[in-house]
Amino acid sequence: MSVVHRLTAGWLVDHLSFINQCGYEICDSFAYPGDVALNTSVTSIGDSHATSTSAATSSSRHGPGNEIGTEGKRAKKRYVFREEFFDISKPHIAAAPKEPLWQGCPEVCLTEKRKRKCAFNQGELDALEYHSKVRKLIWEGTLHLVQEGLKSGFLHHPTAELGCRKNVVSGHVGCGLAELCEMAKQFPAVNESDHPAVHVLNDEASIPEQALLSCVTENSSNCAKIVMLMGQKYLVPPKSSFLLSDISCLQSLLNYKKKYDVIVIDPPWENKSVKRSNRYSHLSSWQIKQIPVPALAAPNCLVVTWVTNRQKHLHFVKNELYPHWSVKTLAEWHWVKITRAGEFVLPLDSLHKKPYEVLVLGRVQGDVKEALRKSEDVLPIPEHKLIVSIPCSLHSHKPPLSAVLAEFIRPDVECLELFARNLQPGWTSWGNEVLKFQHIDYFTLLQNE
Repeated sequence: MSVVHRLTAGWLVDHLSFINQCGYEICDSFAYPGDVALNTSVTSIGDSHATSTSAATSSSRHGPGNEIGTEGKRAKKRYVFREEFFDISKPHIAAAPKEPLWQGCPEVCLTEKRKRKCAFNQGELDALEYHSKVRKLIWEGTLHLVQEGLKSGFLHHPTAELGCRKNVVSGHVGCGLAELCEMAKQFPAVNESDHPAVHVLNDEASIPEQALLSCVTENSSNCAKIVMLMGQKYLVPPKSSFLLSDISCLQSLLNYKKKYDVIVIDPPWENKSVKRSNRYSHLSSWQIKQIPVPALAAPNCLVVTWVTNRQKHLHFVKNELYPHWSVKTLAEWHWVKITRAGEFVLPLDSLHKKPYEVLVLGRVQGDVKEALRKSEDVLPIPEHKLIVSIPCSLHSHKPPLSAVLAEFIRPDVECLELFARNLQPGWTSWGNEVLKFQHIDYFTLLQNE
């Protein structure tokens, strides 16, 4: 289970376990006696061809009864996400010696000295005020969840560093998905009446880029699939669908004609560091408001928006964006990032960055009878909860929400993630980097079965 512990304060979540439970098992074509058995392990980020491969016939290497491929059976390949991406053993910035999580400090204690002598600006003052309101909830709730994690052995107290540690790996692999979406705007216009709204994955390994970028791609099977895009391989989990496009090409998602009961949004918020870096695209508040959430949402749809710790963005979501979409704000939850030892990845009172992010939850307002019917047998949304987890070292790889939202939604509902960078079973995902963390180099081929 991705939820390791559930307390009143919230959940301790195992993000890595969730990914590996998604079912990244490939069912190959039928194998026959004498086929070559391959044991392949991806060894290098950034080079999808860098693999170590050993080959042997089933009779010479594995012996009787151990055939990887036998007549009448499909050979299966199981992939797992590379655990070193979750090997967060030390805080990014260590807290002061007197301020470990298990000792805590009840009041706000600024742990950083300002690099400049000028007074706080209004944005910083607003952030400090917000932090002072939520700090105790975050500290106490995280402490209780960490204590449970330490008791169960999921988390471990700091120990001496092992002599042999895994190499740090780069997070930049695959082709430029965002750039590909930009190029797609130059494709010749397609007559919608002659173009399918969905492309169902079969056993083909390669899909024409125009097909992948012009309609929703769906894996309706119980096995994962591998798709080839611009010479790169991406894993698609079972029972999932996605659209690779930018915000100007959302019509294909509307043509899919599904209404969603849960919509999770992770907007590329505009900020100074993003503007300076040129590495990530960003959207203005006006552009985010143009996302057709009302057209995609079912009655009583639960909307969850990830917000940075800038109070400007939080106020915008609650006071402008949600009212614009006819969404009523219900709650603010927090995702708290910890190490494997249960420490905050950053000091709780850091002035620069916080070890937590905000989620704003709301419901689409509409037909009262339909809303009452859909709210039967589900719990009301609590005003505050914590999602505590060891974060992925890959930028913007958010923790899964499926398990923590399960008790607040009915089973088998339609779920959508906007600005997604990865896929998950049972969900439709959209974004101009929607396959980013599905690249095969982020996974290891564990075994052939």
